[in-house]
Amino acid sequence: MKIETEIPLLEALLAPWKETIGDEYMGYRNHVYRMVHCCLALGNYSDEERQKILIAGAFHDIGIWIEDTVDYIEPSVPPAMAYLRDNGLEQWSDEIRLMITEHHKVRPYRGEHARLVESFRRGDLVDFTCGLVSFGLDKQELKALRDAIPNAGFHRALGQRAWRWFLKHPLNPTPMMKW
Repeated sequence: MKIETEIPLLEALLAPWKETIGDEYMGYRNHVYRMVHCCLALGNYSDEERQKILIAGAFHDIGIWIEDTVDYIEPSVPPAMAYLRDNGLEQWSDEIRLMITEHHKVRPYRGEHARLVESFRRGDLVDFTCGLVSFGLDKQELKALRDAIPNAGFHRALGQRAWRWFLKHPLNPTPMMKW
């Protein structure tokens, strides 16, 4: 796995959200970088597919901060669709939407655009579990990735948000998850 700590497209996609995300920006930025690396390591992708992964990666959890919620999947979609529209990439909308809306599916995704959607789901899960679920990725490479692109409080911030959500919504503790 070639580790890139600065990807110009990701930097450009994330920069407008820095103020919205606030103190949690580096944690989210680094999560996006790690999950994108994991996703890319799970397959052999064209430049166009890589670009799709980067775009979906930048927006996949952004609804957390837009709506200040743990129920963030749907609020994460409109900014991604706006980016695609503004950049003449509307033809990618269905695939990017699915990558975002299905990335917390518990079971493997087998629908339309399954190759990228499933890889994206797996890449996010590898980072979310800190490599406990690895889908065959080398544990030493995952450690090197975490060393190069540190957590920066991402999991702690998610845990705090999840706890606050649970206290208000004990019967719906994980609204972002899908079967």
